[in-house]
Amino acid sequence: MNPRATRFLQACRGEPVDRTPVWFMRQAGRYMAEYRAIRARHSILEICQRPDVAAEVTLQPVRRFEVDAAIIFADILLPLVPMGLDLEFATGEGPIFSNPIRSAADVKKLRPVNPQEDLGHILECMRIVRQELDGKVPVIGFAGAPFTLASYAIEGRSSRNFILTKQLMYTEPEVWHDLLGRLSRVVSDYLAAQVEAGAQAVQLFDSWVGALGPDDYRQYVLPHTQAIFKNLAGLDVPRIHFGTGTATLLELMKEAGGDVIGLDWRVPLREGRRRLGYDVAVQGNLEPMALLAPRDVLEQKVRRVLDEAEGRPGHVFNLGHGILPDTPVENVEAVVELVHSHENGLES
Repeated sequence: MNPRATRFLQACRGEPVDRTPVWFMRQAGRYMAEYRAIRARHSILEICQRPDVAAEVTLQPVRRFEVDAAIIFADILLPLVPMGLDLEFATGEGPIFSNPIRSAADVKKLRPVNPQEDLGHILECMRIVRQELDGKVPVIGFAGAPFTLASYAIEGRSSRNFILTKQLMYTEPEVWHDLLGRLSRVVSDYLAAQVEAGAQAVQLFDSWVGALGPDDYRQYVLPHTQAIFKNLAGLDVPRIHFGTGTATLLELMKEAGGDVIGLDWRVPLREGRRRLGYDVAVQGNLEPMALLAPRDVLEQKVRRVLDEAEGRPGHVFNLGHGILPDTPVENVEAVVELVHSHENGLES
């Protein structure tokens, strides 16, 4: 059997592997000429709405590199659209919601989501990719976590300080928990539908949860994230729990759930594993900017991550966040080759 068909899934389950599996968040994106050619003809939303195009984008890095998993091309904000929010991607500004959530009335207007009907284009993309890659590499589905989705929906765009988000959280906790409860149900159903459509693992992106301290995380976020992982517990797929800026939250993230915990570059991988314990796998944690460094610096940083993994089972090599648009393609290829040259953590 092709080892790439099982390597990533075995590592997620904490099983021994022949070599460390590697994939990259945002491994389909602007750093690839193939993707830029498609973006010249289609907007991000158009790509996501066309299963054949989204599938092609998903497959591009799998064809280009020897990565050990594909992740479906979509956007974490898409489930908010059938809930009633108006999403656009403005040039130079990123995602913008023209009707952000600011009150209890706004929350009550949110509609329930039927993934098969409202997000069927994503599920069809999943089916296409799974058929194309079956027996070659596994396919990862994903969704945004409740806090990260709520922060976008409340702020109306990306934010540095999350002022409006925290104001609602602190001043109207009942409204906050109502909102996150609704988001939790939508995300649970969406991820379960992705698994039904062919996803062999799922990742929950809590990209902005590092804006919170441990006390606020426990009170305002943990119950809703935990509900998602409990709802997915009956599905026979690895569940990855990812966030950035989460060095103070790792133990709480483990409590919230996940078979694999993502580590960003702000915490050494060895320290993260020690704190989490060895009953969960870890994913990470190369600094994305390292991919723009001179080759000798990049190789040194890759080896450091592999050395800190100590050859223990349960490590998936990845970045601490997504590939940056200016990343040289040859550096991505070099990292894949270098990681794979370490058999069970020892460079061959």
